[in-house]
This record gives sequence, structure tokens and C-alpha cells, in this order.
Amino acid sequence: MTAMTATRVTDGVWRRLRRRPLALIGMALVATIVLAALLAPWIAPYDPFEQHFDGLTLYGEPLPPGGAFLLGTDLLGRDLFSRLLYGARTSLIIGVVANGAALLIGTVIGLTAGFFQGWIGTVLMRFTDLMMAFPALLLAICLAAVLQPSLWIVAFVIAMVNWVQTARVIYTETTALAARDFIAAQRTLGAGTGRILFRHILPHLVPMIIVWGTLGISTTVLLEATLSYLGVGVQPPMPSWGNIIFENQTYFQSAPWLVFWPGLAIVVLALAFNLVGDALRDVLDPALRGSD
Repeated sequence: MTAMTATRVTDGVWRRLRRRPLALIGMALVATIVLAALLAPWIAPYDPFEQHFDGLTLYGEPLPPGGAFLLGTDLLGRDLFSRLLYGARTSLIIGVVANGAALLIGTVIGLTAGFFQGWIGTVLMRFTDLMMAFPALLLAICLAAVLQPSLWIVAFVIAMVNWVQTARVIYTETTALAARDFIAAQRTLGAGTGRILFRHILPHLVPMIIVWGTLGISTTVLLEATLSYLGVGVQPPMPSWGNIIFENQTYFQSAPWLVFWPGLAIVVLALAFNLVGDALRDVLDPALRGSD
């Protein structure tokens, strides 16, 4: 694909996206969260690890939102707003890294199995089916507990349980593409395996990979939050939205903001990526382009 062709395709995608208000809302939310995470050292009013002497009431309870602490404080007197900003960094890093790794693993396995088929495809797809048979959350909990959770270990664990759906979808699409006439023509002309894979099959899979990559980030963020809430994700004092809820859940009734704000952040981020992913699916799916 030439640079001019790529530019035309990009312009066409952006033009169709602009006609979808929900897509614009999703992109605005994603951009806001990403900027807040990147600029956290400059936006956060306090160090997220600092325990303030005036951050608790006389009875040792968290302070409500307002005053010197915009969203209140947590059970240790730390500024909740600052921890949420730095927690966004953690969630986005895991979301991008873990989802990117899962997407890469799933694409390689699905592409290999769908193109070569035979015993190679059978072995790879039976292994995929075996992984799909395990409940993802239970498998992630077991792996995280064995490997001693940290930021990168949690990302690795999530990648290991999230690649199977991508592999199955890529396998199905690759199998269909490998049976097309233009692939048979390339074989007749003497094209090698590498050329067929990377010049003729993989480019057709790029739109699907982009859509699954976008939608997968929300799933990854939710899984990270779940693991952190269960105590086997990112470990305190490093903030993540899930472990902020986990740390402060005992104050749910007396200080509901400690659960509400990180919970809202998780919902908004997942919703934003889902809105963008759904829009990209509609825009990039050839069967749906005619409706634009």
C-alpha cells in the first residue's frame, strides 16, 4: 500500500467516524483520560503516596470531597484525586501492554493455524480450545497468585488469558482468505509463503486486528481492576483503580466516594473504548460501508 493510498484510506475512515456522534464522544473520553494520565505529575495536587496529617477526621476517618482535597481522602489520608490520576497510568499501561501482547499472540497463532491448516492448525486450535475451556478470571487468579503480582506480571497474566478470542477470530478469517482465488493465483505464480502471508493475507486482517485491539483494551482494564480488587493484581501502594476500591471497600457506607470515583473511572474508560471500537468495526467492515 502506497503512502497516497494509505492517506486516502485514513481520510475516508476519519470522515465516516466524524458522522458518528458516539464515536466522537468515545474518542474525546479516551483522549481526556490519556492526557490526564500522561500529565499526572503536573495535574495531581499531591504525591499519591503521601499520607497527610490533616487528611483524616479527628476520629481517623477519610475526609469527604471538598476543601484542600478535591475528591476527598482515603483511609490513610492520601489524596484520592491524585491517586486516581496515577491509577489511570497503571490501568492504561496494563491495558495497552497486555492487550497488545494478547493481540500479537492471538494473531500469530490464528494466522499460522488458518494458513497452514493440517496437523499444525489442528494442534494450535485444539490448544486454543483448551485455553478457552478454562474460566479466564479463575485462570488469571491462579497465575497471578503463583507469579507474585506486579505491574508487568499482571500484564503478562492478562495477556495469557485474553489471546484466545483473537486467535479464534483470526483463524476463521485466515481460513476463508486462504481459500480465495487470488491466493490460489499467487501460489500458481510461484509466490512464497512469506509473500502470501505478509503481502496478501495480513493486510486484509488489519481492520479486524484494529477493531479487536480497541475493544480488547476495555476488557483488559476491567480484568485488571477485577484482579486488583481481589488482591492478586497490582499491589499497594502503587495505585490502580481496582486496588483503590479494594483498599477502601470497608468504608463503602461511611465514605462512598472512595468506591464511587474509581468505579466511575473504570466504567467511563471501558465505555469510551467500546464506543470507539464499535464505530471502527462499522467503518472498517466492508459489509457495512454502504450504509455510510
